[in-house]
Amino acid sequence: AAGWSRASAGAAVTRRARQAAPAAPEEAMSEGRGLKRKPWEEEGFRCPYLDTINRMVLDFDFEKACSVTGNNFNVYACLVCGKYFQGRGKHTQAYTHALQEGHHVYMNLQDGRTYCLPDGYEVVDSSLKDIQAMLDPEFTKSNISTLDTKPVYARGVDGSDYMPGLIGLNNIKNTDFVNVIVQSLARVPPVRDFFLLPANYASVKSPLVKEFGALIRKIWSPHNFKGQVSPHELLQDVMHASG
Repeated sequence: AAGWSRASAGAAVTRRARQAAPAAPEEAMSEGRGLKRKPWEEEGFRCPYLDTINRMVLDFDFEKACSVTGNNFNVYACLVCGKYFQGRGKHTQAYTHALQEGHHVYMNLQDGRTYCLPDGYEVVDSSLKDIQAMLDPEFTKSNISTLDTKPVYARGVDGSDYMPGLIGLNNIKNTDFVNVIVQSLARVPPVRDFFLLPANYASVKSPLVKEFGALIRKIWSPHNFKGQVSPHELLQDVMHASG
């Protein structure tokens, strides 16, 4: 009986030792297989599709609506072909476009955040700052205070030079008279300075006011990809406001 007791105790010690011992390499790999990190979760990862972005086709001056459904919420711009698509989850227009065309980089037209589809990870890269600045130009009081004293020169992606504040407005269906009014107002310093800071009219509910401010910011932005902008969205809101 004493021998049996000692054998049992020895077996128990062996089991405990096995439980405490580190797993063999094969076992560890098997156990950790489900915990393997995605490539984009690794430190220092850079999206391999950033080089497919085509700045020549990007244009944020038109209505931000899906080119397939026509809906104007949760819309993304394909940074490869410039078209607008809704959503980024499975079965959405952007997701489908990514699979069908092999276009992988999409920017949210509301907040400028960028994603790689169909993988779905967010792309954070300093090379996107110029596109985000064109989508939503920002000014500070310090910037505004020097607009009339320090001339600024900028260059578009096509190599053409332009001066912010002195760029052209596209003529849409004989709306040159509207362009004249907008250009005149954009050069009245008190009006210009007020609309260059969205915080000044953040509480205003009128889309017309917000679109006018967005157009003034584009006219004075040094981050445009070309030497002219389109008043398309402003004209749409003028039509809606006119009933």
